[in-house]
Amino acid sequence: MDKIKEYAVITLGALAFIMITGMAKAEENKVTEVINSVGNHISNEVEATKAYQAKSWAEAKAQWQSLINKFVKTGDSQ
Repeated sequence: MDKIKEYAVITLGALAFIMITGMAKAEENKVTEVINSVGNHISNEVEATKAYQAKSWAEAKAQWQSLINKFVKTGDSQ
């Protein structure tokens, strides 16, 4: 009877070890997926911000040029 209990404990220990390592691999994959998705999100946001800033700066430059043209006399009007 003692041998059966010993084998049962060893078997349960081995199953527990297998289950824990299997879950660890699953968690590792999930962590990797989260890291990749966060990295992709940040990259997309950086690109969107660059595009917005380029458009915004172009509009600001056009507005400044328009304002300067209203106040600065050019050689053509003399």
